[in-house]
Amino acid sequence: MEARLSSGTLVQGLLRLAQRDGGFGAVLARGDSDSGAVAIVLVERGERRMILERILGEDGRYRWQKTGNQAAETDEEFEKFLKRKRGFDPDLWVLELDVPSAERFADEMKAIG
Repeated sequence: MEARLSSGTLVQGLLRLAQRDGGFGAVLARGDSDSGAVAIVLVERGERRMILERILGEDGRYRWQKTGNQAAETDEEFEKFLKRKRGFDPDLWVLELDVPSAERFADEMKAIG
């Protein structure tokens, strides 16, 4: 069995990764520090670009998947999306990362798993 990174540690690493690239991040909703799910709202120059969710694949490894694409379009849809997700999973972490290149950052996150 392979060791898994706690959610709290992953969140701190993602915040630092955004800072490394000249961006910044904020925790919109705090989840379980050991095993809470993690969702990332990627923002570029103040505009929401995409929402990624960390999911456990069939092979037992984590990967990032785009989710709630329409939720990134309007504030109202975004708020509904967050409320629904947190209602279903109150242990969910939700981060907002404002980075210079959301697509590149997403690709880098996918490599991390």
